[in-house]
Amino acid sequence: MRVCLLTDKPDHPLLAATASVLTEAEHRVTFLNPDIGTGSPSEPVPPDDLADVYLLKAHTPRALALARFLESHGARVVNSADATELCQDRSRTAVVAEGAGLPMPRTWTLDALSEALDGAERPESGYPLMVKSRHSRRADLVARVDGPVELRDLAAEWSDEPVVLQEFVANSGWDHKLWVIAGEVFAGVRPAPVGAPPDGARAAPLVGELPQSWTRLALRTGEVFGLDVYGVDVLDREGAPVVVDINAFPGIRGPRGAPAALAALALRSPRTGPPAHEV
Repeated sequence: MRVCLLTDKPDHPLLAATASVLTEAEHRVTFLNPDIGTGSPSEPVPPDDLADVYLLKAHTPRALALARFLESHGARVVNSADATELCQDRSRTAVVAEGAGLPMPRTWTLDALSEALDGAERPESGYPLMVKSRHSRRADLVARVDGPVELRDLAAEWSDEPVVLQEFVANSGWDHKLWVIAGEVFAGVRPAPVGAPPDGARAAPLVGELPQSWTRLALRTGEVFGLDVYGVDVLDREGAPVVVDINAFPGIRGPRGAPAALAALALRSPRTGPPAHEV
């Protein structure tokens, strides 16, 4: 079986380990960086010589364009281009989550952060609030703002940035990361970037140690967003889980079994032929 990983970081621990698992099982593994070159993203991919499955780790516009090209020619892409693009837009993510009843902070969308200054003294969400780039990407904006002065300082640096404003979720200070690969849940914990975690390190919880409602929430999130490989960042608000971010194909680091789970997903997701309308 031929498996192609779409990424600019073939040495990423999860991807490298997954490639090793597949290669040891005598499957052919290749890597393709969608962002190399200036021509069409599909240029290096002959439509008559597609891999059986493509793992879409890259999330750039060129990567999404390539994924759509592959899908239009019958290739299986994990995650799909549509699902990946949806998760890149925090405004659309919030709307979909609210419609599905997933617990997320209240969210407001602005075309530019400078628009927040019109109501800097009394923003709709109150203070503190979270300010995030609307479009998730590397080195995007994610910041806690505690008052008008901080908001003005942030707007001076990110004036034209499309953003979402979110209510701040008072939490335990720990960011629980639930990673899901084809229905198998893995867990990790990190100091919340905007909380006040206790001093010292904290061991990653075993999935069985989490409340069942948390794992059910993670699985339900994948169903709602049409994802096979994804991460759900959860904060503990007085014992209740609140989803603060959803990531398509995140950089899963640490959990044992994740590479094997991803390899198994690739092997049971073969290309099934061209779409019916192209036959």
